Amino acid sequence: MADAQATPLPSILLIGCGKMGGAMLEGWLAEGLAPSVVVDRHRDTLPAPHRLVRDVADLPADFRPALIVLAMKPQKVAAAIAAVAPLATHAPVLSVLAGRTVGGLTDALRAHMPPGAHPVIIRSMPNTPAAVGEGMTVSYAPPCASAAQRALCDRVLSAVGQTAWVTHEDDINVVTAISGSGPAYVFLLAELLEQAGIEGGLPPALARQIARQTVSGAGVLMQRSGIDADELRRNVTSPGGTTQQALSVLMAPDAWPATLHAAVRAATERAHELAS
Repeated sequence: MADAQATPLPSILLIGCGKMGGAMLEGWLAEGLAPSVVVDRHRDTLPAPHRLVRDVADLPADFRPALIVLAMKPQKVAAAIAAVAPLATHAPVLSVLAGRTVGGLTDALRAHMPPGAHPVIIRSMPNTPAAVGEGMTVSYAPPCASAAQRALCDRVLSAVGQTAWVTHEDDINVVTAISGSGPAYVFLLAELLEQAGIEGGLPPALARQIARQTVSGAGVLMQRSGIDADELRRNVTSPGGTTQQALSVLMAPDAWPATLHAAVRAATERAHELAS
């Protein structure tokens, strides 16, 4: 992590501070953040020198952020676009709105800007582990975005985890299905392991403990070791042992190989449907 006092993150206008917006904000505050403004109806406090307002109509007239982050609920987009349009003439907009395309947001902003204005929208898909600094955020920048604007967004996003970029915006739909929705798949695995433990006769508290620690510990091992997932799997699998017996069920053609791929395809298709 950078020295917060020596290199604070630039001033940010964050619109929406729910699960994702709040997760990112906590990471930014921990990193060190220049005076910023958060727009949210539900958050109670914000440490000084940052300012909290309840509505985009109440944005301080003297505030000029280096970056505008859209993280509100979809039904709030229209009002937010109208309010931030004047600021977007000099600051890039980072959108973490699922399904909202760069083109759609650009057209919406231009409707509230002087003729010839060229707002810069960078689209990102973070995930909820950002709340503990372990997020995975993948972004797309259109050709009009400068290297400095990309670097600004990357710096802000890397404060809450790892970052990567795609060169085609449509790839964000696949990213959404894997890393955006992926934590839910992992949590489901922990949930099912816990249930299996209880059904096998373990006390519920013990089943919960070993299921959660097994899932989280395996993730840490995979991350820190740098070893390919398939090799790590083979390392656990003794020939003719219990793991091999279980994997013979899970890796049957109509089991995980088929169902997980089908699940990701379904999520990707839904992301395409929501795009606007």
